[in-house]
Amino acid sequence: MTSHATAQAMLGQIWNALDGHPEELASVRYVGQGALPSVFATTDLAQASVAAAGLALAGLVQSDGAAPAEVVCDRRLAAMWFSGSLRPQGWAPPPLWDAVAGDYRAADGWIRLHTNASHHRAAALAALGLDARQATREEVGQAVARWKAGELETAVVAQGGCAAQMRSQAQWATHAQGAAVAAEALVARQGVEAAAQPSGSIDPRRPLAGVRVLDLTRVLAGPTATRWLAGFGAQVLRIDPACWEEPGVVPEMTLGKRCAGLDLRQRADLACLENLLRRADVLVHGYRADALERLGLGVQRRRELNPALVDVALNAYGWSGPWAQRRGFDSLVQMSSGIAEAGMRAAASDKPVPLPVQALDHATGYLMAAAAVRGLTLRRIAGEGSQYRLSLARTAQLLADHPAASGLAGLAPETPADLHPHLEQTVWGPARRLRAPLSVGHAEMAWDHPASPLRSARPEWL
Repeated sequence: MTSHATAQAMLGQIWNALDGHPEELASVRYVGQGALPSVFATTDLAQASVAAAGLALAGLVQSDGAAPAEVVCDRRLAAMWFSGSLRPQGWAPPPLWDAVAGDYRAADGWIRLHTNASHHRAAALAALGLDARQATREEVGQAVARWKAGELETAVVAQGGCAAQMRSQAQWATHAQGAAVAAEALVARQGVEAAAQPSGSIDPRRPLAGVRVLDLTRVLAGPTATRWLAGFGAQVLRIDPACWEEPGVVPEMTLGKRCAGLDLRQRADLACLENLLRRADVLVHGYRADALERLGLGVQRRRELNPALVDVALNAYGWSGPWAQRRGFDSLVQMSSGIAEAGMRAAASDKPVPLPVQALDHATGYLMAAAAVRGLTLRRIAGEGSQYRLSLARTAQLLADHPAASGLAGLAPETPADLHPHLEQTVWGPARRLRAPLSVGHAEMAWDHPASPLRSARPEWL
């Protein structure tokens, strides 16, 4: 198969999961060449997931009576966006990883500790009997070596932390959680009768102008979705608690958004969020499956507040099975699902070999964006609200089903022509962005706000 043929096959699976019509796939034009070094079709996943969001947007524009729009997706730029779009000019963002995060050899295999959040670091080191403030990477490695990987994974999770034993694909297939994920839909949707059909025409150059998106997500997958929505005109308001920080990725991921803060354990702040929800068109959230229920914002309450809401939810390890409530991140799901072990074997390495980018996060983010736009389209056509569910683990299965083709050239090196000429003035300093990997008819990606710090805006719609 050619490189674009594999991407087309993956897009077909994604579009089917989004209940799209197969004939609409013909409106996608693939450009660009090359591939990231990977045992799986990682670059094809990048192109297919970005194209899926574009195809959904074309459908929204067409629902307003416009002629079908061509969706053009650049393979090379899509893959580059999966690594990062920000190019600081004269400054550098903080490191992406905590000093003790990473892969460690246990007594019987490998385990990954995810310690970027301070409370996750404290939990992992508490399980190891170490001081979270003073432990060095060498001390962590010595402590991990005394544990069996599965037992340490269980101990860290019991402390409220994040860890993943490296498993093979065969082991994951027979694991209770792997089997549960395999039975789930790539994109699950439940329709809700809302009797709301928005009026007003759609600007084909800014198709999401006027759409309000409430963003309750962190780190990469959800923020990727909302950054994309903002790129086509949506008003995105991100909400974080006072305790949350992710300095290494905020300049990358808050592009186009306004970022506010609320403590949802406080009655006044919860009431504020409910008022925002009443006027939102889309809610994107990545809380664990039971977290919003405990806050009094479960599915039923959200529907009471806004029956026409397009509700897009993300979970790490799927929505069923024994790990449905487990905290997780892209790098951990790669370890659990066999991706890192397959990479290790293919590279004849003596340690885990993950994907060259956090492709599960980014691809799932674009699928979430596509789901949000599909929901807006259905609301416009039929007056329905929607609830969508996606997970990193189910996206991992999609990727694992597509080994990398042999003989593909690598991506051409980045050149100044790959950067947008606009200089983005952030509070950290000026920056350039990669050119967008996607256009949809007359619509091209552009952002109305530079990246901004968390909690730097008021929690209100403009």
